[in-house]
Amino acid sequence: MGETLKDVQRARVSVALVFAVHGAVTGTFVTRIPWIKDHLDLSPGQLGIALVFPAVGASVAMPLASRIVHRLGARTALQGLLTLWCLSLALPALVPNLATLCLALFLYGATAGMSDVAMNAQGVEVEERLGRSIMSGLHGMWSLGGLVASGFGVLAAHQKVDARLQYAVTAAVLTVLAQIVSRGVLDVRPAAEEEAPPRFALPPKEALLIGLVGFCAVFAEGASMDWSGVYLRDVTGASDSTAAACFTAFAATMAAARLAGDAVVRRLGPVRAVRLSGAVATTGGLLVVFADRPYVAVPGFALIGIGIAVVVPLAFAAAGRAGTNPSQSIAGVATVTYTSGLVAPAVVGGIAQASSLTVSFVAVTVLAAALIPAATALRHRRPTDTPATTASLEPIR
Repeated sequence: MGETLKDVQRARVSVALVFAVHGAVTGTFVTRIPWIKDHLDLSPGQLGIALVFPAVGASVAMPLASRIVHRLGARTALQGLLTLWCLSLALPALVPNLATLCLALFLYGATAGMSDVAMNAQGVEVEERLGRSIMSGLHGMWSLGGLVASGFGVLAAHQKVDARLQYAVTAAVLTVLAQIVSRGVLDVRPAAEEEAPPRFALPPKEALLIGLVGFCAVFAEGASMDWSGVYLRDVTGASDSTAAACFTAFAATMAAARLAGDAVVRRLGPVRAVRLSGAVATTGGLLVVFADRPYVAVPGFALIGIGIAVVVPLAFAAAGRAGTNPSQSIAGVATVTYTSGLVAPAVVGGIAQASSLTVSFVAVTVLAAALIPAATALRHRRPTDTPATTASLEPIR
């Protein structure tokens, strides 16, 4: 490749901003979900059904991302997919009923998933050229973008700004930013003889093994994000304000851990970093399970957030090194990972219905502990017998 070290460093900044823009779309959307519920007069069950569709859309569309990247090149594909993701933010507030909301959220999730694959593939490319871990920090930028955007969303809700106006203005601003920040990413293109990936394909075996690591982490993340407030209130007797603050603590500690995580990964390597992460998340899960007071449970959820923070970034990085086509492998891992996010809240609720929330988080803790032995799936591997891979990923010297 013809990139200089300066080009790669510029690409690192650009892809970090891409992650922040992607996270800002999510942060903006989630803060106005109550407005959507009230505007369409949805019951909790109807809203729950609608909120499944982003994950369904992402899971269906992500396998297409690798083909789009192959056809258009990494820069053009990322720019286009991120732009579509930003524009899709305006849709959920404009629909008139539940059916159209489900369709809007399916499209929202589809563009989210495809742009997610494209930006993670770009992150892997930059990481390979720099020769050091950056994926945790990139995902930290995603979390930071989400936190900042959610702050604006909370302010807009407090000022009773119509969500249709907020979503439209934010979508326009983020679309412009997406166009700008995408220009500096690496324009990686496949070799002429490289075969295009299929439109749809089952994840390769390597991606499945790595995806199971991400599955465990995202299950713990989804369970904690969706159920921590209920757990605090119903199990430990916390006030509503304390229960609400628990999510903020969880999200903030996870963002901070991701931003600092690359230094840990560089020192320990991905396998030992994930083993340590699993141990920290398991400790947090045990605190939650045995908590009878809020001041025990809140640190427990915070430790879960710290423990799982670097796992998904490292899973994506490992996927990008595991196959001859990074975007296809990442799509496979992302599909398995997003499936976990889809099923986790329902599984936790089902176990709680049959037994209790405490038993539900016993299951979460077991999955967190499974990260310790499963970490071996993230051992560095890079095929060397494929000319296209060697040509496209040769590091700067």
